[in-house]
Amino acid sequence: MEENILKVALAQISPVWLNKKGTLKKVEQSIIDAAKEGVELIVFGEGLVPGYPFWLALTGGAEWDKAVNKELHAHYVFHAICIEKGDLDSICELSKKHKIAVYLGIIERPLDRGGHSIYASLVYINLEGSIQSVHRKLQPTYDERLTWSPGDGHGLQVHPLKQFTVGGLNCWENWMPLPRAALYGLGEDLHIAVWPGGDHNTKDITRFIARESRSFVISVSSLMTKEDFPKDTPHLNQILEKAPDVLANGGSCIAGPDGEWVVEPVLHKEGLIIQTIDFNRVLEERQNFDPVGHYSRPDVTKLTINRERQSTVVFKGDSKE
Repeated sequence: MEENILKVALAQISPVWLNKKGTLKKVEQSIIDAAKEGVELIVFGEGLVPGYPFWLALTGGAEWDKAVNKELHAHYVFHAICIEKGDLDSICELSKKHKIAVYLGIIERPLDRGGHSIYASLVYINLEGSIQSVHRKLQPTYDERLTWSPGDGHGLQVHPLKQFTVGGLNCWENWMPLPRAALYGLGEDLHIAVWPGGDHNTKDITRFIARESRSFVISVSSLMTKEDFPKDTPHLNQILEKAPDVLANGGSCIAGPDGEWVVEPVLHKEGLIIQTIDFNRVLEERQNFDPVGHYSRPDVTKLTINRERQSTVVFKGDSKE
């Protein structure tokens, strides 16, 4: 049955690092290339636009009032995505034109939080080119907290895509049992896990989540090597002093609802990884285990979710003169 079959593409690419326009161009080209192959869902890595803050581990990112960190942070914020200002309009237009759904990892600069702090966000765009959810990473990991702000539960959403119900989390959020359970409870059976890169992230947890949830799991990572740093990067020489040759080796992969590999982690290779998945496999594996259905006890354990979008100010009673 055609509705049960979904053709997906894992876009394992490197950003034009800390360059919003340049990286968006690569995203656009990946969507165009995927559409030529009949892809219906394309997924990009965590914070791909405009890239992961690798400098934090290379420049003494936790040091107070250090010019290099302030200047790099300002450069990063300037190149972050502001959805309200239309930064993703071209991606939405391509999605609509080619009838292809998109999960895109961005560094978001939202106006509802003042427009100066940034968030690692995962954006879902449906087949009609409409942004359906923006999930801001709940808890940035370790040194990420020096540049990314903590998000909220508003983006813990799932979406229909043919027979599938798709949802996603950013990087180490995938290790958080309760956000996973929230998506399972919403009916998720195709889980998207996005990463900055590295099979050290994807090789174990991708299969684990698949087996726990009896869902397909798509993990998508980016690539980054020492040669990928643009020449006009602020404080480039200081960054390169300590940068390893490979900062992100990919590791994008797919696991099936039985926890076995559909596509094993792909390393050091830029481009699209295309695969067809069959919804019937979900139903087969749910026969003996369904974490929020027949193999659950809501009378004993139950999860409460706050999905309110957080903001510092709420205006009431505005009137037009």
